Amino acid sequence: MAAAGSVVNRAAPVIRAFEDATMRIPIADINFLYEVQPAVRKSVKYGQIAASIREVGIIEPPVVVPDPNQQGRYRLLDGNLRLDVLIADGVKEVVCLIATEDEAFTYNRRVSRIAVIQEHRMILQAAKRGVTDDRIARALNVNVDIIRRKRNLLKGICPEVAEILRDKHVPLNAFAELRRLKPIRQMTAAEMMVAMNRYSTSYVKSIVAATPPDQFVEGRRPVVRGVTHEQLDLMAEETERLDEEVRAIEMRYGEDQLDLVLAAAYVANLLDNARVVRHLALHHSDILSEFQKIAEIQKAA
Repeated sequence: MAAAGSVVNRAAPVIRAFEDATMRIPIADINFLYEVQPAVRKSVKYGQIAASIREVGIIEPPVVVPDPNQQGRYRLLDGNLRLDVLIADGVKEVVCLIATEDEAFTYNRRVSRIAVIQEHRMILQAAKRGVTDDRIARALNVNVDIIRRKRNLLKGICPEVAEILRDKHVPLNAFAELRRLKPIRQMTAAEMMVAMNRYSTSYVKSIVAATPPDQFVEGRRPVVRGVTHEQLDLMAEETERLDEEVRAIEMRYGEDQLDLVLAAAYVANLLDNARVVRHLALHHSDILSEFQKIAEIQKAA
């Protein structure tokens, strides 16, 4: 029993997004999100989905939710094109994930569109099932060399970096640059990429160029032509300084955000006072205009 006056912390119950088990459902019992237009069926994306399904089957099951107005029927939340391909192929049933919420927007908000690390893991899963690189390449309509590079994506990448970048859209060549670095520098580079919201290969190359010599994997330091050692040292110092500034801003962000909310609320309250508004209108019309903009933003929030 907790002592008098103490607060007992109880974790909030975790709301499941999906039922524990998948279900095989007749496609005829599923209401589509939208009608697939003929032009969409001619698109490259549709062709890749169709080729993938016909070559290796459905990797990501469609997501449905029971229709509260029609017993035995379901509303589709994700997988419109996949189901359209199955119907075209004469398939009558499909294995689906059963969502617990009847809102496509909420579901899509939780799902990150597939990133390169997620593709890597899907390719590994397909390989475990005995699917060859050639077959996966045909399914995704890409060169087999791309599949091999994605399969080996995380070789030389430390697990912490893979976790940091798991849902980010990072180019394949950026991972090749990260492999030059020792694990601790890889982590710093990944954190800088996330902090700056920049994932291009050129940005990663700039981080690599500014890396101190002792933080490279042996034999992997790039040769930068036309740049002196002094310039490289200066770049390293500037990058380290920028990294420290970004961390300092992150630490202050919560406090600054709270101050901003309180200040905006105070301004909104001021403008509820007719005498204050009248005074500002007569003597400080420019300030009143800015205060009104802040109040509008506060109300919209």
